[in-house]
Amino acid sequence: MLRIARLLPFAFVLGTLSCGSPEEGTTTSCAAILAESESTMSTWNLDEGSPEARALLSKYTPFRLTTDTSTLTPSECRMLPLLVEAAQAMDEIFWLQAYGDRDSLLASIGDPGLRTFAEINYGPWDRLDGNRPFVDGVGPKPDGSNLYPANLSKADFEKAAEADPALRSLYTLVRRDAGEALRAVPYHEAYAEPMQRAAGRLREAAALAEDAGLKRYLELRAEALVTGEYLESDRAWMDMKTNRLDVVIGPIETYEDQLFGYKAAAEAYVLVKDMEWSERLSRYAALLPALQTGLPVDAEYKAESPGADSDLNAYDVIYYAGDSNAGSKTIAINLPNDERVQLEKGARRLQLKNAMQAKFDRIMVPITGMLIAEDQRAKVTFDAFFGNTMFHEVAHGLGIKNTINGSGTVREALKEHASALEEGKADVLGLYMVLSLVEQGELEADVEDSMVTFLAGIFRSVRFGASSAHGRANMIRFNYFQEMGAFTRDEATGTYRADFAKMREAMNSLSALILKLQGDGDHAGVAELVERYGAIDAQLQADLDRLATAGIPVDVVFEQGIGALH
Repeated sequence: MLRIARLLPFAFVLGTLSCGSPEEGTTTSCAAILAESESTMSTWNLDEGSPEARALLSKYTPFRLTTDTSTLTPSECRMLPLLVEAAQAMDEIFWLQAYGDRDSLLASIGDPGLRTFAEINYGPWDRLDGNRPFVDGVGPKPDGSNLYPANLSKADFEKAAEADPALRSLYTLVRRDAGEALRAVPYHEAYAEPMQRAAGRLREAAALAEDAGLKRYLELRAEALVTGEYLESDRAWMDMKTNRLDVVIGPIETYEDQLFGYKAAAEAYVLVKDMEWSERLSRYAALLPALQTGLPVDAEYKAESPGADSDLNAYDVIYYAGDSNAGSKTIAINLPNDERVQLEKGARRLQLKNAMQAKFDRIMVPITGMLIAEDQRAKVTFDAFFGNTMFHEVAHGLGIKNTINGSGTVREALKEHASALEEGKADVLGLYMVLSLVEQGELEADVEDSMVTFLAGIFRSVRFGASSAHGRANMIRFNYFQEMGAFTRDEATGTYRADFAKMREAMNSLSALILKLQGDGDHAGVAELVERYGAIDAQLQADLDRLATAGIPVDVVFEQGIGALH
């Protein structure tokens, strides 16, 4: 039986890892190989500009992304710069999708601090404050970002999409032709140059790849970037089992499209797998079918069988780009999103352990010291944070992907609410999985630690704001759990205390509600849930303001690049 408490060694010191010693039988270290490449590294000055700018920048704390490359072969070391260059092309594309012309915006901002803040946010809107504009003369952020024409009505779009389904594609921009009619422009045409450049770097990396599965995936993903056909590369990504390097790249998540939730945005992660810990974690993916059967909802809402080929792996991430790097940063990934691949092969859950440790140490620990009851603070542990985060990602594979009433996929039926509700589902079902596995004797963990850490985690994530699917999900969870008495607030100390029995009841109740809304494809019902529970009330806002006044950052910005590795 695997102990969660031993998933990550406490001696693991982030930000100070070696770049590697020479491979056995070679005379060149990975550090030396990487030094041969252009050793750029992004850095951030968060203490510059006007007082307004410095106040905005204080929401972030810098963290250097690095890893131990001593386990990599010389060929793998030579692949890293190529993968980073491919990722950087996704940055260019995401700027165009989220805002437009990056250079013209930055040149128009005289305050160096606000210019830095615009770079962090990929535009002039504060992603941690409901997309509030922070540049003079900039209006509200369009719900459809730059993925749709300005002032497009939902009715006009849906009418046009009935005649041209390509308008709803994950991989097309929507634009107007000379006659003002809507037309779909494939990403691989709209962003041909950066897509082709990224594909070229992936092909160069594939030529160096020694792992057959990784080589095939890189070749197919390169082809996908220039054709817009991603299915086979998603399948190939799931087929990889023994690769030590990985890259998640392309138009993937739909969070940026808050108009319909149809359009995927460009992003990338360059990853180094921890082979030992991945092997230990992988057994939990095999338990998905039994966990699906035990979900607290009627049988018709859990009739689908999770793919049997799911993976659970631990990684160090060495580069974020595009959507994944905008505003709040992801610490775990669940992919692919294609429902066909999920039902056929399952999904891969990627735990980004260096980024996870950074957020726990620099954000969760100080939040706990201010907002959690003193006698429960010791129950907020990294082990529980890691476990809750891990099972959040695994929980994406539970429930239902297709509605039970012929309304299409859950994502299609729930449109702009799909992402937030899916994140809410994963939050509560992740806790459900921890408690269930402990009861079944499959996991040795302290359930009270998991619950109090879960509560502290709400305060961390709700600060991401209403513009984030994760933030909206956390608002709903906080208000729903509060209504059911899952926690109480001490007026004298301004701290919160978990009620373990009522938290379990709230977990089961909210799980059942979300799974039913998804299975029914109940767009109106989800809108009502968001309206009722999705707002931050005055008391919670005052408590969150206390965190800001105390200088506790909301999130991290990464110092990253090949130069960070040596």
